[in-house]
Amino acid sequence: MAICKLKVVIFLWVCLVVPSILAKPIKYCDKKGNYAVKVKGVEMIPDPVVSGAEAQFKISASTGKSISGGKVTIRVNYLGVPIHSEDIDLCKETSCPVAAGDFALKHIQTLPGITPPGSYGLQMLVKDEAGKVLTCIRFSFKIVRGGGAYVSDS
Repeated sequence: MAICKLKVVIFLWVCLVVPSILAKPIKYCDKKGNYAVKVKGVEMIPDPVVSGAEAQFKISASTGKSISGGKVTIRVNYLGVPIHSEDIDLCKETSCPVAAGDFALKHIQTLPGITPPGSYGLQMLVKDEAGKVLTCIRFSFKIVRGGGAYVSDS
């Protein structure tokens, strides 16, 4: 009986605590901004990101109105220095049109094996088709060195 209770406690801990550990704390770019898209959280797999390997970013969000399309701008900095910026069609990151309610943006990126390990910052700006800002968030993440060789032994 005690073993059964222990299994239930472990199961509940895994279901409730582990997802909160994986979620990244986010900050809105404008604390006073009344964004149409509210971001609930950011998950990264793996966390930390591994250089030379695929990383998945999942941004959980909600909106009060339908969104037919738009653009996602991602800016990455390393030690406070901008190192990467890209614009992505919103409809490539989620299904369009986005219905009012909960939705997720999913982005997959493979970092070069030479990406230096350390702490990075990412800003994500989402605009609708008319260029109106729907949301803007920032969060930090870490990159660790991959296990692959960097110099050929032959």
